[in-house]
Amino acid sequence: MKKLAAVGVVLALIAGAAFYLINRRVTAPYRGYSTPEQIIEIPSGIGPNEIGRRLVTAGVIRDQATFRLALSMSRSARRLQAGDYRFDRPMSAVEVIGKIARGEVDLVSITFPEGLTIAEMSKIFEASGLGSASAFAEAARNVALIREFDGVAADLEGYLFPDTYAVPHRADASVVVGLMIDRFRRVLTPELRAAAEARSITVRQLVTLASIVEKETARPDERARVAAVYANRLRIGMALQCDPTVIYALQKTGTYNGNLRRDDLQFDSPYNTYRYPGLPPGPIAAPGKGSIEAAAQPAATGDLYFVSRNDGSHEFARTLDEHNQNVRKYQIQYFRERRLSRP
Repeated sequence: MKKLAAVGVVLALIAGAAFYLINRRVTAPYRGYSTPEQIIEIPSGIGPNEIGRRLVTAGVIRDQATFRLALSMSRSARRLQAGDYRFDRPMSAVEVIGKIARGEVDLVSITFPEGLTIAEMSKIFEASGLGSASAFAEAARNVALIREFDGVAADLEGYLFPDTYAVPHRADASVVVGLMIDRFRRVLTPELRAAAEARSITVRQLVTLASIVEKETARPDERARVAAVYANRLRIGMALQCDPTVIYALQKTGTYNGNLRRDDLQFDSPYNTYRYPGLPPGPIAAPGKGSIEAAAQPAATGDLYFVSRNDGSHEFARTLDEHNQNVRKYQIQYFRERRLSRP
């Protein structure tokens, strides 16, 4: 009887030691790579064995036996999710499997500010490392994405909604562009479309006006009033005379050098609102939500003019006489005093 008891104790000790060693094997942090980080791609459709092989090859998990033990203990074999995973510190096999089972994929964050053109967005896309600027520009020509509300667009200018997007490392330009159009669709609510229809303007005209508002002011409290100036001008058949439309026309031909000269106001382009009446043919930039809302519902004012106060804000006027007085105060007199104050 004593021998049986002794045997039982020995077996218990062996079992305990084995459990300890196994537990330590799958819970001990491990890092078998010398680079600062490892990005592991787990494609959709591959099985646990292949996932384990990739992790072991990359030095994230010590060996296949450790992977299989941890997978068995976690019971996560059917929950492993596809995606790109970043590993930049020692982690146990259990932690690694848990991360993949929870789908904690590594994403690239890319931010497109308001008021950019497709060409400018292309440069941001390329800088993110997701692909080339030309690939983004090509994806931005997929007008099928907006046919439901714009049947004449030649590209997606104005419809690529400015925002911050988190995408997988291997997301190409078409994925990013698709997300931007989806975001635009959510921003363009039925209420905004109804407001545009009530003013007898199409979605394209709405976005075009919104893009002008976006380029003219960065102040949320001014957007509806700036929109009112242009809406009032359109209503009475007055030329919009909007500098950003001329700049856009020059950019499209590669002749803009950062300075708008008086002679440029005569540049022959349908986007030049000094020469051609009404709205330009299409958007000149990507407007944000505030500018779209302002274009859909301009302020109830009789303003026809505005001029910069040189601090980011503007002075508005209803008559040309008032506007000329404001120009003298905020432009002519302001810059004259600055010149005189220079040592």
